[in-house]
Amino acid sequence: RIEIGWLVNLILCVCVCVCVLTGGDVCITGHDSGPVFEEQPSSVVYPEGLSKGTVTLNCQARASPAATYRWHVNGTNVPVGDLRYTLVAGNLVISGPQYGSDGGSYQCLAMNRCGTILSRVANLKFGYLHDFSGEGQSPQTVYEGAGAFLACQAPAHYPALSYRWFVNDFPSFVKPDGGRWFVSQVTGNLYLAKAEPNDTASYFCFTTIDMDISTKSTFSKANQLTVQPDANTRKSAPAIKVLPDPCYYPILKVDGLLPSKAGASAEGPILTLPEITFHDEGVYECEAYNSEGRDKHQGRINVQAQPEWLQVMSDSEVEISSELHWTCVAAGKPRPSIRWLRNGQPLSTQDRVEVNGGRLKVINLALEDSGMYQCVAENKHDTIYSNAELRVQVQAPDFRSNPVRRLVPAARGGQVMLECRPRAAPKPTLFWSRGTELLTNSSRYTKPQHANCKHMETFGIIKITFPASSPRVTKETIGDLLIVSGQLSQAGTYSCTAQTVVDSASASAKLVVRGPPGPPGGLVVKNVAETSAELRWSRGYDNHSPIGKYVIMGCSPLSSGWRTMRTEPSNIEGNAESARVVGLLPWMDYEFQVIASNILGSGEPSMSSHTVRTQQAAPTVAPSGLGGGGGDRNELIITWTPMAREYQNGDGFGYILAFRKRNTPTWVVERVSNVESSRYVYSNQSLSPYCPFEVKIKAYNRKGEGPFSQIALVHSAEEEPTVAPLRINATALTAFEMQVSWDPVQHLSANGILRGYEIRYWRQHEREAAADRVRTAGLETTARVAGLRPSTRYHVTVLAYNSAGTGPASPKSTVTTRRPPPNRPPGNVFWKTDGSWVTVRWDHVKALGNESAVLGYKHEGQSALKVLDKGKTSVTLPLPKDNGYVVLEIRSWGEGGDGAAHETIVSRDSGETD
Repeated sequence: RIEIGWLVNLILCVCVCVCVLTGGDVCITGHDSGPVFEEQPSSVVYPEGLSKGTVTLNCQARASPAATYRWHVNGTNVPVGDLRYTLVAGNLVISGPQYGSDGGSYQCLAMNRCGTILSRVANLKFGYLHDFSGEGQSPQTVYEGAGAFLACQAPAHYPALSYRWFVNDFPSFVKPDGGRWFVSQVTGNLYLAKAEPNDTASYFCFTTIDMDISTKSTFSKANQLTVQPDANTRKSAPAIKVLPDPCYYPILKVDGLLPSKAGASAEGPILTLPEITFHDEGVYECEAYNSEGRDKHQGRINVQAQPEWLQVMSDSEVEISSELHWTCVAAGKPRPSIRWLRNGQPLSTQDRVEVNGGRLKVINLALEDSGMYQCVAENKHDTIYSNAELRVQVQAPDFRSNPVRRLVPAARGGQVMLECRPRAAPKPTLFWSRGTELLTNSSRYTKPQHANCKHMETFGIIKITFPASSPRVTKETIGDLLIVSGQLSQAGTYSCTAQTVVDSASASAKLVVRGPPGPPGGLVVKNVAETSAELRWSRGYDNHSPIGKYVIMGCSPLSSGWRTMRTEPSNIEGNAESARVVGLLPWMDYEFQVIASNILGSGEPSMSSHTVRTQQAAPTVAPSGLGGGGGDRNELIITWTPMAREYQNGDGFGYILAFRKRNTPTWVVERVSNVESSRYVYSNQSLSPYCPFEVKIKAYNRKGEGPFSQIALVHSAEEEPTVAPLRINATALTAFEMQVSWDPVQHLSANGILRGYEIRYWRQHEREAAADRVRTAGLETTARVAGLRPSTRYHVTVLAYNSAGTGPASPKSTVTTRRPPPNRPPGNVFWKTDGSWVTVRWDHVKALGNESAVLGYKHEGQSALKVLDKGKTSVTLPLPKDNGYVVLEIRSWGEGGDGAAHETIVSRDSGETD
């Protein structure tokens, strides 16, 4: 063996370096750490004109030694110590913020002797909401069935408002009502579709502004809207005026397929796109149509996003005179710009520093380069910061952590390696000596450039070390190796080495691990036809077990995930490298994968193929849901269900309608070119009312026409009834109700289907045109009409109606409602309890001259409603079995109806007791 000492046969490693000493308050390696933000300030909206109050901007950082803080506003120092500015820990407290002097952009600086970092920007802004103008808007009048909008004309404000409208009195807010109403949250305007008579009212725009510490609301002057009935309903083609408000269905994406997640809002015909992504960008088109025509409108959706880090730098310790390379990458739209800060100050290209977007390079590092660095990414939506600490180290050579070994065993005639690894910065120069002899490269001595490399890998033989607690690799006995639950990655050649202090011997063995096949490669799609496509691939690794078969998986925009595809041949053998996928839909996008399997299982799928679209073909199925009917005079309306995307088979898609009068030979053929269409209106002045038509439909595209559907029977529009009901009789039931009866009209099938009857009634001094109207739901010939005025003379007439409208009015009948019931409740109500019973008494109610006579009394409480005759002014009732109570209502009744009620609470522990 060779003994190595300090004096005898000494092999000495000598290191040369430059030691740099610095003084002052410096960051101590292994002890100090630069500041890192734990809490940063957030923007605040403060109410303008609020004299008493405070705003707190938070700033806390962890650091060793503890951080100190400064604040900047609009780039200048905040005068902390001023009466209105207080620093609490790192937080800035502003007392009585003032508009004009305190508004601006605030940033916190946290610092210690290791460096300085700058917080994100927090804006202090002042919110306000002025009152609406004192001038009201001109009243608006629209006809029934038309559309209208009321302008909000919001007052000056900051920040953005939320808008609601209320009707007549607060808080009766406008509700969606099936999509007839829409409030724009951009302009505040109120839009109304298909006005109804009961929409006549006063409308008020109600605006609300939310600030961080308060909320303020105000509302406009009344906007009067009057809806007038129009006997001759006018028809006009639709006109879309929606910017910046939503469109009416149908809606399509002009530059691609409409996202499958798109849907209608529950509040009406509004397109909603939940969880919007960049893939949803594009041009969208909405279309409105009726029997008179159609209108289209397009709008673009641009999706933007605030910055988000994809790659950031991390804390680094580097030696003096070396190079620093840091990279920051951020995503966002618009694309974020990136800038750099060192200790809170901007960093730009100069001297040893090179800044290139998200890349920072510093060469020949010096001690003054140590500090806190920040990478800042910003676009118009937000600014984000990433922090890292740089420590430039300098150290004289030190062998204490890796001393040179004093004794190294070696075999005679063998080789020996001596390590020299001092800790030093910058990198030291190394040389060796033996005794007083300086060693150089020779046939026996070498100085390798990478003396510290211990990795040995030659011809698949690897030096392996296993952790003692490895779950799959254990040593059963000394020298034995056991692998449990072997993995494919553990296959290879294993080498076992026995070693003494002076020599070693090795033996090797090859381990083969069998498993499911690996993924096939090189998947391509060729010869794409209307309903089929050819796939070719190359074999993947069989993992030492022959491939038995292949399965082809596919997906399309209509499928919820990958599914097994039909193929020719149906069973693809393991030696195959191609197959044809069949049963595809024409004009549909597909992706494919191939999975190999053997007796040990199925492997991972291949990479997905590129997306292919099958060839177009003529439609193969007919539209469903064929029907129709209704509409206006001389019209035949035909409706159907629009064809789903999977049945269209090609572009240039539309519908062909064929219809004829029943029992006639000639078909009328019409083409409808819009894929989203679901109805067609045929107008002809010679059409007789409620005439039966045979109707059929088929689809077409640029490749041809599909089959016709089965024939459906559809009737042309009905005409109003031509016969009036007779023998009208109106009888007053109370002061507020009457009963109307009449003889039924003869049902005329040639004109349409009788739907029911309409009762019109008006007061004697009113015009018939202003009559109130009530319709029966079926063919009953009696009806009760409520909501009348007491002691009032009414005229009553009855009309038959169908889907086309009402027929002629019957002769008038006249009725006078009864006098009203007494307006006073029973008085002097008292009661006595007797065991489990209570007797309640009251004074008789006397009717006034203009009131109907009292015929009796009614009481209602724990039991059902009971009626007493006029002479009885008391009632005996059972008390509740528990200690509860009974709420008892007592009222008079007579020909005019029920009078006012007296409500009293009766219990065991109240009233008089016998």
